[in-house]
Amino acid sequence: MADVAASDRDLASIHEARTLARRAKQAQAALAELSQEEIDAIVDAMAAAATEHAEATARHAVEETGYGVVADKIQKNLFASREVHRFIRPLKTVGVIRRDEARKLIEIAEPFGVVAAVVPSTNPTSTTIYKALIAVKARCAIVLSPHPAAAGCITRIANVLIEAAGKAGAPEGAINVMQTVTLEGTQELMRHRDVAVILATGGLGLVRSAYSAGKPAYGVGPGNAPAYIERTADVAKAVRDIVTGKTFDNGVLCSSENSVVTDAAIVDQVRRAFSANGAYFLSAAEIDAVGRELVSPQRLPNPKLVGKSAPQIAAAAGIDVPPETRVLIAELAGVGREHPLSIEKLCPVLSFYVVKDWREGCDRCKQILRYGGMGHTMSIHSNNDEVILEFGLKKPAFRIVVNTPTTHGSIGLTTGLNPAMTLGCGGYGGNITSDNISPLHLLNVKRLAYEVKSVQPAAATTAPSTETPALPRAPVSIRPTGLAADALTHRIDQFLSTRGVRAPLSALPPSPAPPPSPPAAEGAAGAAEFVCEEDVRLAHQEGRRIRIDDDTIVTPSARDYGAAHDLFIHSDWRG
Repeated sequence: MADVAASDRDLASIHEARTLARRAKQAQAALAELSQEEIDAIVDAMAAAATEHAEATARHAVEETGYGVVADKIQKNLFASREVHRFIRPLKTVGVIRRDEARKLIEIAEPFGVVAAVVPSTNPTSTTIYKALIAVKARCAIVLSPHPAAAGCITRIANVLIEAAGKAGAPEGAINVMQTVTLEGTQELMRHRDVAVILATGGLGLVRSAYSAGKPAYGVGPGNAPAYIERTADVAKAVRDIVTGKTFDNGVLCSSENSVVTDAAIVDQVRRAFSANGAYFLSAAEIDAVGRELVSPQRLPNPKLVGKSAPQIAAAAGIDVPPETRVLIAELAGVGREHPLSIEKLCPVLSFYVVKDWREGCDRCKQILRYGGMGHTMSIHSNNDEVILEFGLKKPAFRIVVNTPTTHGSIGLTTGLNPAMTLGCGGYGGNITSDNISPLHLLNVKRLAYEVKSVQPAAATTAPSTETPALPRAPVSIRPTGLAADALTHRIDQFLSTRGVRAPLSALPPSPAPPPSPPAAEGAAGAAEFVCEEDVRLAHQEGRRIRIDDDTIVTPSARDYGAAHDLFIHSDWRG
């Protein structure tokens, strides 16, 4: 019975995905006709409504998922409704968006089309606000597919946005949210022909599914961000930033710090600073205990401990820590499967490495990124601009934030990066872009290109000829090209009648049909003027071939059939 019920739910989810995709496609046509002023008014209303409900939906998210911290989720909701909105508000996304007078180019915005947006359970409400805002700003209708563990809070904030957008003039169906969510339903949504582009935020399996759906996709994979403390760093600030980033919403953002790499010359100072900021250094036995509890055999974080506090994680591993503990630190000798806590952990647990200098630190950070964080994010804390630049040049990460928390810096909260909740990992991470995703990624750009230089005809060159001049040829009678309109209409109507279409092809006044031309048998002097599929089938049955030339009109199906059975003789009547 359970299998039958699951199958029924899958079918219901698939049906809903198809229905909402079609609904969004209908809304897309109306949305694409709105002016910049109308779009901006809708987005303004959505952002204001999301701000008003930021606290209530943040509480709902924590209650439903058990992940994170209410105060931090409120801040993330406000980041999406205020900071993202402030950034996208002045963007031109309708009509002419740029003129290049020097190159005589005019660029025109065209919406990508219906967006399939997959929303994770770790950042459910903030991601919903963000994706809906950037989609509508780009004049793209959107269908949201919530993570089943966060469907309630995602639906709640989506309905807030739907109501606000509708009152501001958005067409019905511009924003949609699935109610019956299964993996099969989400996959159907991503594959549906009415969906133009996918915005996928979630686990590695989901992202791979998005990229295999046969559609353009912006997918975001795991982070596993290292934080390097170089010997010239302001250690007190560096450690404070790392703890702030790692404990923000209990570490559920994919860009939060997962490892600390520090120079041996300052390691004692770094340890003292961490202890002063609420860190607890685990013993070797405690590292094993936390590793067994936190990391699955598949080297994934235990969902039961994702987004939990440091004391909760310690208690689950049977370890007593002070109640004010903010982060657990595990000093490791290496990176990889034999070191379980070197993975992305999505909770306030940090791995800790000591290196000789920045060159060794550079190599260690590469190892960490290659173990599940390629292309994503890392941080460097240093006052040596040369070392900072070396990290920028050499690290396989597309967001290298300097002297700031990775969590806050990567999304553009404390840096000049574009504010975003979806962060591309580029070619390193198997993504199509390394950017922070904005409405501009949901636009296509048409270009009017005026001539800026004329084409000069190539000068004719005549080589001296050694051949004997040819004798004058007799004049050739060139027949008129083409077929009279009445004759062509009659022949095409004859062809369509063989397929059950009785209505005349055109509105031309009826005229007497010309007498049918005898079929052009092999060796006949004249080439056929029009050949349809019925003609070639009849020729095939009668064992003859049809003569054609460059002016013969041959229907595609007739050409395919004739070529397959070698029924055509091609004449060059021009001589």
